[in-house]
Amino acid sequence: MPRIKLEQLGLYLPLLPTTTVGSLPKPDYLLTARAQYARGAMEYAKLKELEEQATRFWIEKQDEIGLDVLVDGEMYRGDMVAYFAETMKGFQTGKLVRSYGNRYYRKPVIAGAVEWCNPITLDWWRYAQSLTQKPVKGMLTGPYTVMDWSFNEYYANRREAAVAIAREIRKEVEALVDAGAKIIQIDEPAISTRVDELDLAREVMEMVTDGIAAYFICHICYGDFLPVYRHMLSLSVDNLDLETCRRTHILEDYIASNRFDKDISYGVVDVHSHKIESEQTIEASIRHALTLFDKESIWIGPDCGLKTRNSEESIAKLTNIVKAVSNIRREI
Repeated sequence: MPRIKLEQLGLYLPLLPTTTVGSLPKPDYLLTARAQYARGAMEYAKLKELEEQATRFWIEKQDEIGLDVLVDGEMYRGDMVAYFAETMKGFQTGKLVRSYGNRYYRKPVIAGAVEWCNPITLDWWRYAQSLTQKPVKGMLTGPYTVMDWSFNEYYANRREAAVAIAREIRKEVEALVDAGAKIIQIDEPAISTRVDELDLAREVMEMVTDGIAAYFICHICYGDFLPVYRHMLSLSVDNLDLETCRRTHILEDYIASNRFDKDISYGVVDVHSHKIESEQTIEASIRHALTLFDKESIWIGPDCGLKTRNSEESIAKLTNIVKAVSNIRREI
């Protein structure tokens, strides 16, 4: 069962809360600015001003669309792992490696003892939360994925590296919660890719979340869910955010004989497609989810981050999600 109820934290969300996974499209002016900053052709103060402008746009747009739980959109980040490595002691920037498709990132190198020196996302969470009355999720990359997507040249083995990173990322969680964040999302796409290290992934997740009064969501994409299904359910989080849009029927048979005992963030639009799903298509996906899970346990959103789509596509997909959920709420 979930570790904590939102009501215990003073949060009262409607049935089928709507949200998005995290990353949103960066505007062209920000992409240009980030490239200029990387070349040394722009001061950080100007870049931050533009990052704040883009963050403000997406907070206001999510409010306008009517989402229930918002995200800051990650306008200040490049890659989900490299960003955290760049802001913690012990990492060095590595060479470009392929992530997926035509996307590349600079794979970090663990060259020394990992250390959290200053808040990483806190100021951005505070800024985003100041722009809305709705809850904004804290957004972190989990310790197992940071370890798995980095080269380890310091610790004796992968477990030591993951444990060290977990201790430091917990400090960021504590800073967010102390500042008032009540919903924390921890992205762990690497969890479902190495069955032999599931116990390690579970161990380091518990190090990050145990004893902290917040509602934790774990976003997992990539990989094959079925071999790791039971292990995912044992993660010390309240909600599993899964890439279900294209995997509904794969999960269906398994869930029928293996009870899903957490809340679920259920993906109803495909972030890898330019197609804008209709309200009716999304409603059908939600109705199917209602046959698999308790209605009180379901959150609705895209199946992953929308950064691969343009702004118009993202807004259209999110708008149709909110409309479809509104229709379903009236029905039930």
